[in-house]
Amino acid sequence: MTTINTSNILAMRQAILQQNSALQKAAAAPAQTPLAGVQQVGSATSAPEGSFASTLRGALTEVNSLQAKASAATESYERGETTDIAAVMLQREQSSVGFQATLQVRNKLLSAYKDIMSMPV
Repeated sequence: MTTINTSNILAMRQAILQQNSALQKAAAAPAQTPLAGVQQVGSATSAPEGSFASTLRGALTEVNSLQAKASAATESYERGETTDIAAVMLQREQSSVGFQATLQVRNKLLSAYKDIMSMPV
């Protein structure tokens, strides 16, 4: 257990102030589309040309890139290269939403496949 002294408290205070200023800068920045990656996945499914397999492959590639970006941002934050926890959490949530959407599509496809296979011929 660490002892509590004024230098530890001042160091924690300084870290909190730095994170607070980073959050204020992020809030003051021009608003970006928070779910840009998810919208790109959705736009890939609305394209009339191309096969279902290529559309699904494109969506999976987009989800994979979102997860890679989130992982890189998390590792950067853990190494101390960035102090913007809000951006890191936003990227992690984007990748989580994309993964959950992909998982639900997979579940629906498996359900449809089972329904088709159980139909009498």
